[in-house]
Amino acid sequence: MKRATITLPDELEEALEAYRRSQDVPLALTALTQAALREYLAKRGFLPPPSGRSFGITPAGRGSGTGDVSSRHDRYLAEAAEG
Repeated sequence: MKRATITLPDELEEALEAYRRSQDVPLALTALTQAALREYLAKRGFLPPPSGRSFGITPAGRGSGTGDVSSRHDRYLAEAAEG
């Protein structure tokens, strides 16, 4: 692995920090920088596209019919495990 020291213009550093603060779980600056470089280089053909399928959630076509699943999910999972 190669270490690098970079100098960022103020506006880029402010934008990076604003993005990090906007996330529910802020990414480490190293992880964010690596992800940005990967995306940039992949779009330009210098890295292969990511392998495998990206994580995605497909909503069910029909709900459970129960309106409290989001708040009582532990109970429903326990009942399903017992049965």
